[in-house]
Amino acid sequence: MDTTTFDVYDTTLRDGAQQEGMNLSVADKLTIAPLLDELGVGYIEGGWPGAIPKDTEFFKRAAKELDLRHAELAAFGSTRKAGARAWEDAQVRALLESEAPVVTLVAKSDIRHVERALRTTGEENLAMISDTVSFLVGEGRRVFLDAEHFFDGYRYDPDYALRAIETAFAAGAEVAVLCDTNGGMLPDRVHEVVQAVRERAAGRLGIHAHNDSGCAVANSMAAVASGASHVQGTINGYGERTGNADLLTVVANLELKEGQRLLAGAGLREMTRIAHAISEVTNIAPFARQPYVGASAFAHKAGLHASAIKVDPDLYQHADPVAVGNDMRMLISDMAGRASIELKGRELGFDLSGQGELLSRVTNRVKDAEAQGYTYDAADASFELLLREELDGARPAFFRTESWRVFVETVPGDPTDASSEATVKVHVGGERVIATGEGNGPVNALDHALRKALLPCYPEIERFELIDFKVRIMDTQHGTDATTRVLVETMDTGAETTWSTVGVGPNIVEASWEAIVDSIVFGLLRAGVQPRP
Repeated sequence: MDTTTFDVYDTTLRDGAQQEGMNLSVADKLTIAPLLDELGVGYIEGGWPGAIPKDTEFFKRAAKELDLRHAELAAFGSTRKAGARAWEDAQVRALLESEAPVVTLVAKSDIRHVERALRTTGEENLAMISDTVSFLVGEGRRVFLDAEHFFDGYRYDPDYALRAIETAFAAGAEVAVLCDTNGGMLPDRVHEVVQAVRERAAGRLGIHAHNDSGCAVANSMAAVASGASHVQGTINGYGERTGNADLLTVVANLELKEGQRLLAGAGLREMTRIAHAISEVTNIAPFARQPYVGASAFAHKAGLHASAIKVDPDLYQHADPVAVGNDMRMLISDMAGRASIELKGRELGFDLSGQGELLSRVTNRVKDAEAQGYTYDAADASFELLLREELDGARPAFFRTESWRVFVETVPGDPTDASSEATVKVHVGGERVIATGEGNGPVNALDHALRKALLPCYPEIERFELIDFKVRIMDTQHGTDATTRVLVETMDTGAETTWSTVGVGPNIVEASWEAIVDSIVFGLLRAGVQPRP
């Protein structure tokens, strides 16, 4: 494999976002994209501009806000409509207006879909491919073609499926991606088809596999073994139905098993952290048994395994967990934990080198907190407050909470007739302040009450706006008595900066209070405000 012409193409923000229960905001996508870039993928498919307003907005903001070091943005869209002209098709124009340097076009390669879904002829479909690809290439865009339903189409009419690929190459497409759109292929069939296409097609081939048969990763590996040099997938295997090929597993297999170097950025050693950070943004719990990055991926029970691992860890492990940023569950690596804390501190502007005792304290606090349900992957602000507390002996004392309480009143049978009222008692600016706030629910009421109490002393809080709020129930087996984790994202509308905090408690209100307090403290700290306790 020539790794200089091998593409790692991520479609989490587009195909992955179609997973049931996932709803990524523009802000979510702008948070995930830098993580993908940090991992080192070659291409990030941002969405379908022109067809989905949220994706149009993403590309508009991405052009101004994203500074990608390794990846290029790709805009996804379809070929021109039947009977139209490419330069007049509104959605084709939207692909240009996205300013993405790469355009990935989806086109029909199964004659049955051409005739029944598009309701046009096979020749017109080929003209749609040729016209759209050549137009976009002429406008200075690099074009990849996703041949939708290729494997099913090839099985039904191999000649037509191949003509679709050849037409795309003749028009200037760089890569033709063979899509197992229904996810029903098996590796031996994929291997056979990719080899056959390579014998006829004069261009680079890619693979886009879905996991409906449980073979998405295996099918991707089979395609690469047959000569495909472009692999598409999603982080954590996100995607509609049973998901897409897990790009993390595919890349780890290729790098660790086949000796390739495919990722341009942080690479495999940051893979677990990045996978979990993206999981926090999507608000979908990590799958413990996920290969390489799952919490159970390198977990071992006591007994025969433990005895063997004490002699040689490789006896019961297919790979070194450190290579993918993971760890053996039975062995707690203090050095690995301290190294991670030191690197994170450096990222936040703190030089912790040579401070072994401090690193040990922070590492132990983080591990204890994670055992209680906290996570700092997507809550850098809370982690920085924890770190400052260990460095300075206490976190910044902008105010002190004496107590708070919330009342919720509802009228049975009338959900519109409900009200929440919160009262907070704080010591701030040398005074004891009592403030009451009303809101749309108990958390909103608490937020209003706390702001009312603090604003006279810290008018900077007026600029702080809560822009995202995520809740996760940690130990679901305990039902309504389960531990709750809340992630809050806040923006300083004056400085246009954002930060995230985490809170954990026996209920959503207590967890939210902790996250909101951290948010205000960190916001004041970042704004350079001096404490007036």
